[in-house]
Amino acid sequence: MGERRFTAIELCAGVGGQALGLERSGFDIVGAVDIDADTCATLTLNRPGWYTVHEDINTIEPANHAPLDHADVLSCGLPRSPYSIAGKQLAGGDTRDALRAALDMASYVRPRVLVLENIPGFLQSAKFNAERNAVHEAVEDLGYAMESSVLHSTDFGVPQRRPHGFIVAMHPDDMACFAWPEPSGDACPTLGETLHASMASNGWPEADDWAAGASEPAPLIMGGATGRGGADLGASRAKAIWARHGVYGGSIGDAVPDADFRRNFGVEPRFGLPRITVDQVALLQGFPDDWKISGRKTSAYRQISQATPPPVAAALGGRIMDALRHSSRRA
Repeated sequence: MGERRFTAIELCAGVGGQALGLERSGFDIVGAVDIDADTCATLTLNRPGWYTVHEDINTIEPANHAPLDHADVLSCGLPRSPYSIAGKQLAGGDTRDALRAALDMASYVRPRVLVLENIPGFLQSAKFNAERNAVHEAVEDLGYAMESSVLHSTDFGVPQRRPHGFIVAMHPDDMACFAWPEPSGDACPTLGETLHASMASNGWPEADDWAAGASEPAPLIMGGATGRGGADLGASRAKAIWARHGVYGGSIGDAVPDADFRRNFGVEPRFGLPRITVDQVALLQGFPDDWKISGRKTSAYRQISQATPPPVAAALGGRIMDALRHSSRRA
């Protein structure tokens, strides 16, 4: 008799980073839900076997979707804007917030494990005490224990300085077998190492020099949140940080530099520094080359810029899988 397969449902699935990571760690994805049509098209394009639902989890009726009845893991990367400074930290007062809906789904599905992801401030800021209390109450209703931690993308080989706040809740017997993933110990690729091949692919003669200068992991990828402007790398301060890494952050490129492109630091920055493309952002987020993104540039960037990098989700998913397999509890 083969080893038992464990299943997962992903809410606010986005471009699929968290679900892909769980899949890599051995979970069968039995459902993925997102409010955005292009996002759902991306998921269907890459994983036609997943049951993808294009609905708002604030209004979805899970009883109408049999695959959402049960899973071992219910995972949700909560929209970040309601908890970010740029998004005014309105939490439940922001129409984009999905926390209560995710907790309602947990009450319906009653998974063996609940995973919530957001910016570290969700775990740390006193502004969100009410939201964390709501999570505690939902976890207690399930009879579960809860732990939280901040994981850093660079610790898992993702070439970007991106912290993630995670909450993991499960039965105490399962939690006794759970441990947070440790850093991989491998050197994290730099921005230049990650993008050198693509920057050189259209004949840009300065690609080698650019890559050598981009000798650290990329800054945090920002921008792209629903409800704000077009595709760029964030506010003025963020764009200035990207400029120090040799990238113009005022917009996302349509193509990599060609043979005629020359860096010129004495003119307006957008003419002196290369832009990065959506495909390059996906590489900096730790997605594989063959993960295709549906929609026009701004939509595609919004999908990928808000993602959980798959290697981070895979590292956490592996520890959750270990806990389920080694626990004395049988669900």
